[in-house]
Parts: sequence; structure tokens; C-alpha cells
Amino acid sequence: MLMISPRMASGMQEKQYAPSLLSFFIYNPKFGPREGEEEKKILFYHPIEIEKNEKIRNVGLCEAIVQFTRTFCPTKPARSLHTQKNRQFFHEPEENYWMVMVVRNPMVEKPNKDGKPPTAEYQEEEIIDSVYGSVLKQCYSMYKLFNGTFIRAFEAGGVELLTQKLEKFFYRYLQTLHLQSCDLLDVFGGISFFPLDKMTYLKIQSFVNRVEESLSLVKYTAFLYNDQLIWSGLEQDDMRILYKYLTTSLFPRHTEPELAGRDSPLRPEVAGNLLHYGRFLTGPANLKDPDAKFRFPKIFVNTEDSYEELHLIVYKAMSAAVCFMVNAAVDMSREFCEQLDSLVGPQLTLLASDICEQYNINRRISGPEKEPQFKFIYFNHMNLAEKSTIHMRKTASVSLTSVHPDLMKILGDINCDFARVDEDEEIIVKAMTDYWVVGKKSDQRELYVILNQKNANLIEVNEEVKRLCATQFNNIFFLD
Repeated sequence: MLMISPRMASGMQEKQYAPSLLSFFIYNPKFGPREGEEEKKILFYHPIEIEKNEKIRNVGLCEAIVQFTRTFCPTKPARSLHTQKNRQFFHEPEENYWMVMVVRNPMVEKPNKDGKPPTAEYQEEEIIDSVYGSVLKQCYSMYKLFNGTFIRAFEAGGVELLTQKLEKFFYRYLQTLHLQSCDLLDVFGGISFFPLDKMTYLKIQSFVNRVEESLSLVKYTAFLYNDQLIWSGLEQDDMRILYKYLTTSLFPRHTEPELAGRDSPLRPEVAGNLLHYGRFLTGPANLKDPDAKFRFPKIFVNTEDSYEELHLIVYKAMSAAVCFMVNAAVDMSREFCEQLDSLVGPQLTLLASDICEQYNINRRISGPEKEPQFKFIYFNHMNLAEKSTIHMRKTASVSLTSVHPDLMKILGDINCDFARVDEDEEIIVKAMTDYWVVGKKSDQRELYVILNQKNANLIEVNEEVKRLCATQFNNIFFLD
């Protein structure tokens, strides 16, 4: 399937405004069913300073849209509403609990002659529903990770407790939403895995087994290196949202100091004990402090069936980080934390050194990296594996990509086409900027390639993508 993209960058002197959050609210229509009780439906509303009647009006409008669209398809109510100036996204994560996010469309202010005020031109087609719909779902998943479900809070303490929890969480969380940085990776919500040889992987598995045996309180473990996952004992969906929290929120707050040339192999011994650089990222900042607090954030996993509440202990040495999850019913003590520190610290320091050493050897064997003719994003729906050479850095606040935003928009459009059909499919787009964009969907895997080959034709582009699959994904089967 071949399409020509009409998108071009304008060269005029003009101001551009990125998409931004206008409002975010959560309501339950069952809490204020009668006239005059409409305010009771609203469980959370941002921004808080909005006048009461306007809140009621906005919630009522969303309720009416959802009910109206249900007449056409009772099982699939409205997911988004497009207007010239903004776009509204709807999500019902639990029965009768509705989350709504209103995003202002990107805008261009074009200067006028004769001193007239500039003309505002809204670019409503620039926003991709699947991207911001996924951001809204992530908001719920992140809330649920730290608070459990809405229904659980309601059953424990009624509307009062639920609204308290929502206000406490979303007041801070919405400040971390940077909608201008959202793209295709937010749709996938995948996990970047760290490439390792078998021997080093077995060392990590052995380390996890030893720690879980020595510290019997530990129920689940996850091991990461350089913000990439190596090992996890959690269910996929729980690990997916925990991974997002770690890599976009917790780790960026604790940037690591340069240590001996950054992860150079360390083998010093002090008084018979291996020196270690381990420290707690959650919990006590300093174990030697007599006033240290042994409180850890609590998370909720397996909420669909067994509903487990756990302490989240994140421990780091150099570029290696381990998450230990302990039953929340157990009180965390100084003794346990000291035992964990003395057991895990030296071993994790050595492991971080080994991983770095092995990774550098593998990189030298593979030869110097040349600037490739292509950039790609790969995602596997089965194990949530994600890889991108397009993103130089991707956090909640910034998305540094090495391609033009217009090309990212094309990738999002191709992904929307893939979502509409179950069959395997391939789409090739020729952009106005002479780039070729290829999307390939095959057996639960998706591959998006951007080629900078100005004079190539369709056959040559197809051959280039085949070569990419053979070199970068030689152990992954793509149907032709």
C-alpha cells in the first residue's frame, strides 16, 4: 500500500504552540443522579480554580456525549471528541468511573499586516487519538500501581477517601505530563531490554535466586541496567507500568555520579569485605543516620485477581538497579535494610562491573558503529519488547528524536491503520521531504523504518527493509 504524504514545513515567521493540557477530571454519574446533586458526581477536577458551575457543565456535556454514542454501539462508547480548538479523550477504567482529558490542539499564530492581531490557526489533525488515549490510560495505570483500584478506595472509606487519594496523586502526577513529548512509544508502553550474553545473564539469574533465598521476605525481584530491563518476576502488565515509573520518574531524580570512569571494573577489598557503591533509591537515604526512616512506597500488583500490596525497595549500585518487593503487611526494620545492604551491595557492584565489561567487549567485537541509512522503531506485543534508534532520549518530560516531527506523525498514522485490522500488513509512504517511511506488521510484531534515500524507488526501498530485517532482526521471523 503506497501513499504520498502532503505534509510540508512552513517557512513563514510564525509562533507555534504545542499541544497542552486544558483540563482533566474524573466523575461517576451514579453519585449524583438527581437534579441539584450534579456536583457529587465530580471526584477530581483539574484545574481546581475552575468555577463550580463550569465544572458541572463540562462533566454533564461529557456524560451526554458518552450516553449519546452508546445508542449507536452499547459496548463501545465514545473514546474521543474532535473540535477545532481542542480534543477530549474519554476512558472508563472501572464500571461507571470516567476519566476525561481535554487537550488543546497545536496552534500556529500567523502575523498579520497593518498592525492587526495575529491569526490563530489550529492544527486539529496533528493530534493522534491513539497516542493521547494511551496517555490517559497510563494515568489510570500509574494511579492503580500506587493506590489500587477506585472501587477499593470507595469500599474502604467512601467517596471522601477516594477523592482524597485522587487529589493527592493527580495533583502531582499531572504536573509531570508533558503532552508535547508524547509519540508512538506511548501507544506501545513497551519495555527496553538490555542485550546480554548467556553467561552474564546466568550470573544475574543466580544473583536473584541467592538473594531471594537469603532474604525470604522478598516476594518479587526485577533487575535493570542502564534503565533497561534484564530480569523480572512480575506479571507483564505490572512490570510495564512499574518500568515506566522507574525510567521516567524515579531514576531521573537520582542521577548517578561519575565513578572511576563510569562503571570501570572494580575489585578493591577493604577489611576483607568488597567495597560497594550500593544505596537505597527508596527508603533510607543513609543507613548510618540514627533518625533514618524505614518507609518505602507501596505498590499494588495482580489487581485483577489476588490483589497484592507490596513495599517497593529500589536499590542501586552504579548503573545496575534492583527492585525488591516485600509483602506490605511486614514492617520494614533497620535490621532488614542493613542485612539487604551488606548482602546485595558488594554483589551488585561486581555484577554492574561485569555487565559493563562484557557489554564493551561485545561492542568492540561488533566493530565501530556507522551512521546507518535508516532509523527504526520495533515493538513486540507478546513480550512488550521495544527498541528505537529514532529516540535519543525519551522521558516523561522530553522526547529527543533524531527525525522531524512530521515523520513521527506519519509513524503514528501508520500505527492507527495497523490497529484497524487483524491481518499482517505493510505500508510504504513517500514523504514530501524525500524520506521513505515503511511500516511492517507481522505476527504480533511491528516494525517502523525511516529511510533517507532520496532517489530510491519502491523496489529498492523494499530491498533495503529486507536487508535491515536480515541484519538487525536475524532471529526474528517477519512474514513477507
